[in-house]
Amino acid sequence: MKDLTLYYFPECPFCQKVLKYAGENGIEFNLLDIKKDEKNAEDLIKKGGKKQVPALLIDDKIMYESDDIIEYLKENKK
Repeated sequence: MKDLTLYYFPECPFCQKVLKYAGENGIEFNLLDIKKDEKNAEDLIKKGGKKQVPALLIDDKIMYESDDIIEYLKENKK
């Protein structure tokens, strides 16, 4: 699987849901915490139009919603 970037913040339960699935399936992310670094939040808004997490960056497009992200990960494991 190609390099994956996940915008998140640790206290977000939906982010934890995605991270739990990824951990159980050996999927690694480049993690960008939007609360720790305001630049990450600005980048997320610029790329996706809103400051919502979890947000998965795929080929310069943003995918929101934890269930959609997990479904994408299931379908693209290779």
